[in-house]
Amino acid sequence: MSPESQHLEEKIGAADRLNFAEAGRLWDLDLLTLGRWADAVRQRLHPEPRVTYVVDRNINYTNICVSGCRFCAFYRPPGHPEGYVLDRPALEAKLLELKAHRGSGVLLQGGLNPGLTLTYYEELLSYIRSFGLAVHGFSPPEINFLARQFSLPLADLLRRLMAAGLSSIPGGGAEILADRVRREISPRKGSSLEWLTVMAAAHHLGLKTSATMMFGHLETRAERLEHLFKIRDLQDRTGGFTAFIPWAYQPGGTALGGEAAGAVEYLRTLAVSRLVLDNVPHLQVSWVTQGPKIAQVALSFGADDFGSTMLEENVVAATGVGFRLDRTEIETLIREAGYEPRGRDHRYGLV
Repeated sequence: MSPESQHLEEKIGAADRLNFAEAGRLWDLDLLTLGRWADAVRQRLHPEPRVTYVVDRNINYTNICVSGCRFCAFYRPPGHPEGYVLDRPALEAKLLELKAHRGSGVLLQGGLNPGLTLTYYEELLSYIRSFGLAVHGFSPPEINFLARQFSLPLADLLRRLMAAGLSSIPGGGAEILADRVRREISPRKGSSLEWLTVMAAAHHLGLKTSATMMFGHLETRAERLEHLFKIRDLQDRTGGFTAFIPWAYQPGGTALGGEAAGAVEYLRTLAVSRLVLDNVPHLQVSWVTQGPKIAQVALSFGADDFGSTMLEENVVAATGVGFRLDRTEIETLIREAGYEPRGRDHRYGLV
C-alpha cells in the first residue's frame, strides 16, 4: 500500500473527515479496498446487524412537465396526448392496494405541471393522509416551481403543504449538484443552489429529507465529489438529511442517450459516498437500477438500507429497466447477506 493510501486508511479508521483532495484519491483505489473501508464506516455507524427497508409505492400524480430534462423518458409536455393527471378513483385504488400490503407511506412526485392549483396539491395531500399513510413528497424542483407558480415564499409554501399532510421530502431533482452539468441536462430545472435552498428551508421547518445523486452521464468524478461535499456542508448546518441514495443514469428512451454506468462504477461511487458523507446516517442501495444481486453486494460497500418495495415505479421503468422485488424477496436478500431485515418509515423510524 502506498503512503498516500496508508494515510487515507488511518484517517478513515480514526473517523477523521476527508477533505476534497483526499476524497479525490479514493477513485484510484482498487474496488475491494474501497469497499472494505466503506463497510468499516457502515459498521461503525450501524453496529447492529440490521438492514432496513420501507413498504411504499411511488405515485406520480402527473407526468405533464415543462422542464424537458434530457435524461427523462417519463415526462410529457403540456398538451401531449399521453399526458395525465391522476384522477381520484385511480389514486384510491393505488392507496387501498398499498394499505393491503401494510405500507407506511407514499413517495409522491410528478412533473412541473402549470395546469394545477395550490388547492389541488393541498387536497391531494389531505386525501392520502386520510388513509393513514405518510407522504414523502415533492422534490425540490417541484417545490421551487410551486413557490414561483403561486407567488409564495418557500417557507410559506412548505408550511401550507405540511399543514395539508406533507411529512418529509425526497431528494429527487438533484441529479448532479454541479451547474455545468445541470445546464446541459436539465437547464430549466434550476441551479444547485436552488435545490440546496429548498432543502435548507425544509430542514429549518423540521421536515426531514433524503438526498440523491444520479451519476454516469455527463459529469466528471470531480463533479460527483462536488455534489457530495455540497450535501455534507448543508448537513453540517441543518442535520436534516436522513439518507443518501446514489443511482446510475439509465439511458433508454431518453434524449440524452449514452451508456449506463456498470456495476463496478456503481459500487465504487456508493463506497466513496459512504466515506465522504460522514454526517448522513443512512446509505441506500438502488436495486431498481442495479438489480437484486448487485444491491445485495452493495450491503458490503457501505449501504445499510435496501430502499423500497416499490409496489409501483414509473420513471426508471420508462427507460426500459424493469427490476421488481416484493417484501419477501427483499427480506430474503437481506438475510442471505447476513443481516436482519427491519421495516421502517420514510423518516427512518422502525415500524
